[in-house]
Amino acid sequence: MRRISYLCKRGSVYYARMDVPEDLVPILKRKTKKLSLKTKDEKEAKRRLLPVIAEWQREFEDLRARSTLVSADREHAVWDLYTAVLERDETERATRPGQADIDAATAELLSRADRGEIKGFDPLAILDVTLELQVAQKAGELSSNFRKAKLADLRKHLAKGETALVAHEVDEFLRQNRLFVDRSTPEWISLARHTMRAEIEALERTLERDAGNYGGEPRDPLVRPPTVPRRAEPVTASPGESLLEALEAFRNENPRSVSKSRMDESCRDIGIFMDIVGPKFPVSKITKKHVRDWKMLLMKYPVRATEVVAFRGLNMRQTVEMNNDLKRPVLSDRTVNRYLSSLSAFCAWAEVNGYIASNPCSGMALPKERRAKTLPFTSEQLNRLFKSPLFAGAQSDSQWRYISRPGNVLIRDHRFWVPLIMLFSGARPGEIGQLAVSDVRREHGHWIMHITTEGDAHAEGKSVKTAGSMRVIPIHPELERLGFLKYHAARLNTSDTQLFPGARRNERGQMMADFSREFGKYLTRIGLKEGRGLSLYSFRHGAADALRRAGYLDSQFGFILGHTEGSMTGRYGIMPQGMLEQRVELVNAIDYPGLVLDHLVA
Repeated sequence: MRRISYLCKRGSVYYARMDVPEDLVPILKRKTKKLSLKTKDEKEAKRRLLPVIAEWQREFEDLRARSTLVSADREHAVWDLYTAVLERDETERATRPGQADIDAATAELLSRADRGEIKGFDPLAILDVTLELQVAQKAGELSSNFRKAKLADLRKHLAKGETALVAHEVDEFLRQNRLFVDRSTPEWISLARHTMRAEIEALERTLERDAGNYGGEPRDPLVRPPTVPRRAEPVTASPGESLLEALEAFRNENPRSVSKSRMDESCRDIGIFMDIVGPKFPVSKITKKHVRDWKMLLMKYPVRATEVVAFRGLNMRQTVEMNNDLKRPVLSDRTVNRYLSSLSAFCAWAEVNGYIASNPCSGMALPKERRAKTLPFTSEQLNRLFKSPLFAGAQSDSQWRYISRPGNVLIRDHRFWVPLIMLFSGARPGEIGQLAVSDVRREHGHWIMHITTEGDAHAEGKSVKTAGSMRVIPIHPELERLGFLKYHAARLNTSDTQLFPGARRNERGQMMADFSREFGKYLTRIGLKEGRGLSLYSFRHGAADALRRAGYLDSQFGFILGHTEGSMTGRYGIMPQGMLEQRVELVNAIDYPGLVLDHLVA
């Protein structure tokens, strides 16, 4: 959802509040929409706010659409009236008195006369007792005369541009179909004229029926069966069956036990889908067409759209339409597939829990991109990199464009240590960036780094990709030589529990994501990278290659990289000395022939 503040507070409770667009105030008959979010927690309020705003925006969009008539509305209005007049005519004919009814009424009248119930020769008295019989005898003629008179009046009004004779029918059609068009508008007048032509045609058919001709067809080309479906009505789920409610249940259950950051990301992804179908849409009604349409929009959706001022306040479809002119870069196939994967995981859960018969996302992923895989750095590239300004001295430590320029400012925070730790451990950047000071400690005579969600907490929080990502990694001797333990000792003397206080999560909760993106740009600035292939993750791939060079199989060192099942050892960091000795031997085998880092020694 776009970055406009719709959150307000009344007392201690948060509310969603949104101004009704001026053009819709006459329809909704209020200037503001407000709804309690039923929470006092700001973070939870912001999460609950998004689907509420999405639903209101969908409502506004629907009302605007229903304030303008489309061809389907006109076609159905014409055909509805034409068929309704003929159906009423047929019903009226079916209820007219037949000859047997007239004969019975005549006999009853004569019987009353014989019994002396009809006396005198007063014309009014005679009319009174014979009126019912006369109406029955002339019902067909009276009906035909009425229809002829109305047909004549309709033709006169059509010629003069008057609409009084069909105004009620037009307004009733608009009411039943939730269309908001005022009588004074050209659209309403045009629809009224269409309606008159339909009724004229229907009355002509009724007169043909008077002569026994039931085969007549409309001669006016405007009066014909609709060629397009009727405007669809918004679909609303039964209590507990809406997409919003099911998504909340999915979040709470977390069936795959993924990290909070991954679950938050998945729910945000599904929220983009919710922007299309609506929060109240029944999960059971989600089809492959819905997913296919969403996928087509994702393929045209601009990168980081929520940060672009021009897209502010627009929904997904409107953003895509505007980007047709702005031509901003769009999501990669890989990112599109991530969105689809998030929705697929939800739908798979929904299928298991009986919300939906089958997973509509099955088989919907785009083919994998033919893109260069992440490559490890060569020793030559590593030497160039570690002699570059980020590690050897930059013009400034404040902005990346200055960091890429040589100078006298030594950078020795997370930007210096995370790449080196990745190089000599194979750990992920986010795992390193979130370390607490206490996660680096001495066990059985060896310094270790404990990647876990347990232990001391800090402002940025801790999370891991999977349960198997929690693990103990010995500190490589080269990191000790470069001064990492001195850095750690200095951090012990502060009140901050985070080892790298400059490491931050982005708005999606991803640790070090911004640094990872900027590091890729840095490689390009210093001339080390052209196109794809090298990135921050090249250090992790390099560590794996180093272990292979040392003679280890992937199955023998996968647990060092976090590729294994979860365990209590990984969670709490306590292991027998023998097991730790084996890990020390493994990590110490990481070596890069030709790499020289003497100039970085503290």
